[in-house]
Amino acid sequence: YTRNVNRAFQATRDFYTGIVYVNAPTIGAETHLPFGGTKQTGNGHREAAVAAIDFFTEWKTVYIDYSDKLQRAQIDNN
Repeated sequence: YTRNVNRAFQATRDFYTGIVYVNAPTIGAETHLPFGGTKQTGNGHREAAVAAIDFFTEWKTVYIDYSDKLQRAQIDNN
């Protein structure tokens, strides 16, 4: 507990943890957050909540041109 906001932010930077409560007790369960701990703590996975999207997804970007026309970058004027 602190009234010093700067000290609170400094502490959150220094702690190596996933959840930090400042001036509030823990509710014991954060089902909307990934669970797994840091370093060698926790159960070793983070496939919970919205973090599951990143955990199970490999990103790929695909551009498809349906115009059936050559774009300027594809036209060789030489």
